[in-house]
Amino acid sequence: MKSSSPKIQRRHISGVFLLNKPLGISSNAALQKVRWLYRAQKAGHTGALDPLASGLLPICLGEATKFSHYLLDSTKRYQTTVFLGHSTTTGDIEGEILLEKPVPELNEQLIKDILAQFVGDIQQVPPMYSALKKEGRPLYELARKGIEIEREARPITIYAIELLSFTENSITLDVTCSKGTYIRVLGEDIAKALGTYGHLTYLHRIQTGHFELIPSYTIEYLESLSEEEREALLLPAYAPVDHFSKVQVPEGRAEYFSRGMESNIEHPAEPQVLVFDGEKCLGLAEITDRKRLVPKRVLNL
Repeated sequence: MKSSSPKIQRRHISGVFLLNKPLGISSNAALQKVRWLYRAQKAGHTGALDPLASGLLPICLGEATKFSHYLLDSTKRYQTTVFLGHSTTTGDIEGEILLEKPVPELNEQLIKDILAQFVGDIQQVPPMYSALKKEGRPLYELARKGIEIEREARPITIYAIELLSFTENSITLDVTCSKGTYIRVLGEDIAKALGTYGHLTYLHRIQTGHFELIPSYTIEYLESLSEEEREALLLPAYAPVDHFSKVQVPEGRAEYFSRGMESNIEHPAEPQVLVFDGEKCLGLAEITDRKRLVPKRVLNL
């Protein structure tokens, strides 16, 4: 009789790991690997990257998951290469060639003039190959069956596009954008504005909110470390909202705050503050006009 492998003992561990996700695996697979290495009871990521995209994927463990939506909603920054001359069914190298068109002669000024048209508040039609849902079904499921449905354009913001380099049939860009931006669609739209078609051959995220990519923070690097060394790499559970104002809980009220109870506080009104008891973060709160400290998200650290 075969002996089953011992079940991993999950533990209550909280923090944020700034994973450099590799190519070829889904964001969920990367998340589960990091969760397994930390033996964390709970984990979540903060904005999926396609298997063909790499780069920064902040992984929230334990109590840090209470703040993950702040990163989902945050500004992102990518480096990407758009190959010109033909489009694909998926908008990237995974798809089949769809449409072809010669690439006009490119020069730096022409490209920069076109890119400038995309900076600011623009409308973008989401791709069929996306996780957006129609009547409960992801669009990519319909797309794989050859079904295309009408999608409404959505408002997004492109804060900056920098031209990093170009060849006779490709452009490499640095893009800073709002949540909800599909870089694949942006690449296709830029190609059309240049008078041709295009698709992505490279997509690498280098920033999420105030977090920047640390290239060495790979799964392989995590695997090479001891448990103690791994824990030393974790940012605090409140790191996603570390830019919020910080206040000390009124004396003797820490336990009450942790039970979700309000307190009086001598502090100007503020919609979101991080509350500390000494060095320990108790959670997120609102300070009302009536100088009441109202717990919003309590941490169990």
